[in-house]
Parts: sequence; structure tokens; C-alpha cells
Amino acid sequence: MKRLLLALLLLASTLGFTQSTIIEQARNYRKSNEHALLNEFMGLLSIPNIVYDTVGIQKTAAYIMQMMEKRGIKAELLQPTTKGAPAAVYGEVKVPNATQTVIFYAHYDGQPVNPNQWAEGIEPFKSVFLDASLEKGGKIIPAPKSDEKINPEWRIYGRSASDDKAGVFSILSAYEVLGKIGQQPSVNMKFFFEGEEEAGSPHLAEILEKYKDKLKSDLWVICDGPVHQSGKKQVVFGVRGDINMEVKVYASKRPLHSGHYGNWAPNPAMLLSKLLSSMKDDNGRVLIKGFYDDVVPFTETERKAIAKVPSVDEQMRNELGFMRAEGGGKTLVELINLPSLNVNGISSANVGKMAANVIPVSATAALDLRLVLGNDAQRQAQKVIDHIKAQGYYVTQNESITDEERMRYPLIARVSVGKGYNAQRTKMDLPIAQKVIKAVQASTNEEIVLMPSLGGSLPLFLFEKYLATPTITVPIANHDNNQHAENENIRIQNIWNSIETYVALMKM
Repeated sequence: MKRLLLALLLLASTLGFTQSTIIEQARNYRKSNEHALLNEFMGLLSIPNIVYDTVGIQKTAAYIMQMMEKRGIKAELLQPTTKGAPAAVYGEVKVPNATQTVIFYAHYDGQPVNPNQWAEGIEPFKSVFLDASLEKGGKIIPAPKSDEKINPEWRIYGRSASDDKAGVFSILSAYEVLGKIGQQPSVNMKFFFEGEEEAGSPHLAEILEKYKDKLKSDLWVICDGPVHQSGKKQVVFGVRGDINMEVKVYASKRPLHSGHYGNWAPNPAMLLSKLLSSMKDDNGRVLIKGFYDDVVPFTETERKAIAKVPSVDEQMRNELGFMRAEGGGKTLVELINLPSLNVNGISSANVGKMAANVIPVSATAALDLRLVLGNDAQRQAQKVIDHIKAQGYYVTQNESITDEERMRYPLIARVSVGKGYNAQRTKMDLPIAQKVIKAVQASTNEEIVLMPSLGGSLPLFLFEKYLATPTITVPIANHDNNQHAENENIRIQNIWNSIETYVALMKM
């Protein structure tokens, strides 16, 4: 038994040395080819990829297919059954003697943009280099010449620079680098790049079901989202679900002069504000009946992992510029593992130079419900609807309100609910999960962060539902990347780190 133990320890030591050597070789190759790598990435960023732009989505998919073919990966499009819906870009690499198959996922579509909201000189699809982040006074600089040293603290600004073209680029670059240093992956690999994640992946289920034989694997590795706010790499074992709602409150049939009718005619903006404030207390806890009832508690392993997550609360409050956080004293990591209700936006008449002395006819709020394991998306939305009714509102789904309804009900709200999707969480003690942890840890000298669930959302429950396959997320972007908003960016060092991370995962 002692001899066997000694042999296993020696083997583990040898494997660790081999993997660290491979990562070092990958780093050296990258250092010698940084300009070529970034040129390809900038080419990808230059293609408009707004999720609802069919032409741009198709062009982006075609560019990615070229990237894959260049690396010797035969690429194809996996078309959903719904005609005209975006396809997933797919490819596979079979490795001799490999006993496990891993699918690497990222998405190539991006959020809509309002160019007027971006900083001067920065356009969403004409990516530029900055010598630092805008928040730290960063200035636009020329693209580095072929003989110029690239500062890893520089930023690249552009839509999808971090979310999630960086994910596509990192995965494919890691595979390329492995080949350039004479290494082959230790697992069979499949590549799956989705084209409508930013729209809630409405046709992903169709693709998974249609191609379930082609998509058989032991694990999906998801490349999306930011590293931990501490800057440390993290491995995430779940995501929150998400469902969106829109609540529109009605008052008078036409706008009214606020002097002639103020204090008498109902003001929908005020009504909506009161309705929204009834949903949460001063500490941010949701007051809607049963909102937290379905939550599946963490396992002991997950609780221990959460306890070890570095605290970044003070750092983030200083960085974001507010004194008091919500949550009644709970930490950020505790709160992102609870269901949430967020007001994404409110609209009622005009403000600023366009403001007029009127009482508006309606007010609208966009709500975002984040879900954790145990919540059902539609059931959670129904709890909100029931709460609105309990506040005295007549709730309808019809866009137009009849005169009969107006004279019958003092409070009227139209509520529309999106499809949404549920949360997902993979067990941290699965053997393949432990292999992922070891691989990512081998790519850095710092202790990595193990997070039971990401604060953001992805429809990962679909992979379990249709393919019975676990998912683990290994994010790469800097936490201050402005994803989904104006001035989205990626820190160059995060790109370099991501290549090493995914090299390690391909050799796990």
C-alpha cells in the first residue's frame, strides 16, 4: 500500500510539472505572437453582432467559422428548427486515447447599443485601445505597431469586447496555442458558439434537442462573465435564472395640465413609484409573499466555499461610489445567491429640457427577477402579479384599456411576462468538477475562488434538461468591463490569462 501511495504521489507530481511546463510554453508562445493574436481579435470585434441584427449575426458566425477552419477545426452551423433563428457555430476535435469529452461554450451575439452614450472617440464596432480604464482617466492611444511592446494593463473598448467575443477568442486561441507548442488536448473537444444568448436563448432548446446525439459529452465548460472582483480566477458551478416583466400603470386618457388638474387627477408616475416601493423594504429585502420560499439551501461543501470567497464589499462600494449597500448587513456573495427583484428602468413622460408641466397618462417599469435553485420562472413572476393585485390593482395583459375598465377600476396595471429560465447548479464534488478546479488552479499562483453560483444568468439548466450533462463556468473578463452597457471593454492581461486558463482546461 505504501508503494502504491508513493507511486501515485510521484505521478501526481509529474503531471503537475508537465502541466505547469505546458502553461509556461503557452505563455512564451503568446508573448512572441501578441500582435497577431490581438489583430485577429480586433477583426472579430469590428463586426456588428447585435442580437437582433440578422445580417450582423450571420457575418459574425462566418468570421468565427473562418477562425476555426484556420485552426484545422471543421466548422458547421447547427440550425434550430425555427426558420430564421440564429444558428450555433459548431466544431469538434477527436483526440486519440481520450476518455472524456468536453464542450467549450461561448456566445457571439451582443447587447444592443446606443452610440450616443459611449465616450467621445469610442464607437461600439470600431474598437480602440486605451492606456487605462476610462474611470482611471484612460486615454485613446494608437493601435500598437508590430515592433511596439503591448502593455497588459491597456484596455480594448468595443461592444462584446468582454461579453462574449473574448470568450470565443480565448477558447479558439488556447486550442491554437496548444498546437503551436506541439501539444494535443487530453480530452475530446467540441466547440459550441451560440448566437442569441443576449435575447434569452429562445431557440437554444431546439438546437440541443435536434442535435443531442452530436452534443453528447461529459461536461460543458462555459466561458462567459467576469473573474472575481479581487482579480483572482474563479470557477463557478451555477448561475441564477432570469425572467423579465413589464408593469404599466394607467391614469387619465390624455395628458393633463399639472396646474389645472394637479392634486386631483391621479398621477401614474407616483402610483407606479408607490407600487414599486411596496415590493421591497428599506434594506432591499423583497416583501412579495413567498418570494424566498422555494430556495434550495446550499450543501455543506457549498457553504464552506462561500465562506472562503474573498470579501470585496468595501472595495466595490468605494469603486462604485455609494456608502450604504442593500441587504441589511449581508455580504455581496450572500446576496447574489438569493432571488432578487431589480427595477431596470422607469418611463413616464419626459425629463430635462423636454420636461413639460403635465400629468402623464401612464408610467412603465421594466423588472428583472433573478432566480436561484428551486425557483420556477413563471411561478416567481406570478408571485409579483399576485402582489400587484393585493395592492388593489386590476391586472390585465391587454395593451388597450377600455372605457368600461377605466370607470370600473380605480387602479389599472398591464403586466407582461417574458419566457425566462430557471437557475442551475452543478455539484462541486463531482470528479470532473474536481479536475476543472485542479486545471484552473494550475494556471495561476494565486488561490482560485470557488463560487457555487454566479450572480448573472445563463440558460444552463437546458443542458441538464435536454442533454443530462453538467456545466461549469470559467469566466475570464475583468470585473469592471461594463458588459451590457456603454464603454464595454476588456483588459489585455485578462485575455492573456484566459488563454492560459483554457490551455490548462484542455489538458486537464
